[in-house]
Amino acid sequence: MKRCCRFRRRDHRFEADFDGCCGKGGGDPAPNAAEPRVWGGFLSAGSWDPPGVRAEPALPRAALPPAAGSSEGAAAQCGRRGRSSRSSRPSVAGAAAGRGATTPAAAAGMLQVRPGLYLGGAAAAAEPGGLREAGVGAVLTVDAEEPALQAPDLRQLFVPALDEPGTDLLSRLDRCVAFVLQARAEGRGVLVRCHAGVSRSVAVMTAFLMKTEQLSFEKAYENLQTIQPAAKMNEGFEWQLKLYQAMGCEVDTSSAVYKQYRLQKVTEKYPELRNLPQELFAVDPTTVSPGPNDEVLYKCRKCRRSLFRSSSILDHKEGSGPVAFAHKRPAPALPRISGSPAPCTSHFVEPVQWMEPALLGVMDGQLLCPKCNAKLGSFNWYGEQCSCGRWITPAFQIHKNRVDEVKALPALGPPTRRA
Repeated sequence: MKRCCRFRRRDHRFEADFDGCCGKGGGDPAPNAAEPRVWGGFLSAGSWDPPGVRAEPALPRAALPPAAGSSEGAAAQCGRRGRSSRSSRPSVAGAAAGRGATTPAAAAGMLQVRPGLYLGGAAAAAEPGGLREAGVGAVLTVDAEEPALQAPDLRQLFVPALDEPGTDLLSRLDRCVAFVLQARAEGRGVLVRCHAGVSRSVAVMTAFLMKTEQLSFEKAYENLQTIQPAAKMNEGFEWQLKLYQAMGCEVDTSSAVYKQYRLQKVTEKYPELRNLPQELFAVDPTTVSPGPNDEVLYKCRKCRRSLFRSSSILDHKEGSGPVAFAHKRPAPALPRISGSPAPCTSHFVEPVQWMEPALLGVMDGQLLCPKCNAKLGSFNWYGEQCSCGRWITPAFQIHKNRVDEVKALPALGPPTRRA
């Protein structure tokens, strides 16, 4: 007869713990496991004893240290650290109790970023009464669905936006910041909210701090994360806020930064687009009067037809030169000579109106002069590599040896008549 059965008869205290050791119950069916066994409130010092071997006296459970690496041991250590940390510093609840009653803003689920400026999620706008008690008179919602807020004298702005990296939030930042500034100038408390209060609303609030307090993206974001530790905007919003910083915290639609961003957004949706948005194209220089005197006009070298202006050129950082083309050569590339960067042999420009017929319905192709059909360059919505090694996406390139630069002369006054 097995020992466990003898133990079951001798002492009823082992009944529950040995239930299943003989295969008769629902307990642990592995009698030869190497892990320590708990029997009736005691822990065996070794593995299961084979028949005929006298068991060593069992030690009380509290007398043995937790097994190294076990979850039980980790829990015990965490418990000790938690008790020591709780004893060394007051808890959040204790600190709040020491300060007094909960503020109306906290009761409404809002976090105060600055005096009269709050951050929150869907619950923050659930009760108009809570907004009124907190002194909030304006609500900016950045969400997929507009909230059904019915409160007198409550100013609202709804910005439809999904919490996805591909969402265009950059082009709406100026409107959001202006709304908050106007409401605060009128003495209203402002709540900026989204569904969870950790991504879209955080991105808009970060832009507001960047603009009004002249903070970098990193500093403004870190500041909000100290207030809302759960704040975590998606990588697409982070990239857009860095572009916002590069433009001086103001969306400049005429800047090369914004034009390149707008092209990339169109590229993400291009296969599904049937028509390209007209604001994507620069005005054909032949259809308007001459631009500013400091602008350079580029003409076809063969027929002298005006093609684009210098304001349509999208500058890019210099690439790594010949090293970037090593994958295209069977032989090892020549080492790049320091101080002699590879020149760019093409102008990368924004699409111009005369290009539209060539761009529709295709992903890549040639760019021909609209007058003489001379080959000027090429385009590719997926991108092309500049001669300097930099990859440009999307790419609309005009070869420099196919165009001439024409600088406008200063305007001369009307000729004077002689008496």
